[in-house]
Amino acid sequence: MAVPKKKTSKSVRNMRRSHHALKSTGSVECSNCGEPVLPHHICAACGHYDRRSVIKSKTA
Repeated sequence: MAVPKKKTSKSVRNMRRSHHALKSTGSVECSNCGEPVLPHHICAACGHYDRRSVIKSKTA
């Protein structure tokens, strides 16, 4: 069984885990209403994608 000879320091341990941090999600502005939207997703506010109406909203 493999057993380490020395204790791994906090610095070495944390440097090894440096790429585990969460990345921030990028957002773009909706071309129709200006709301922030994830890239390549339909706008939840107005239902537009790539300057087209994809989801028809209910208007009274």
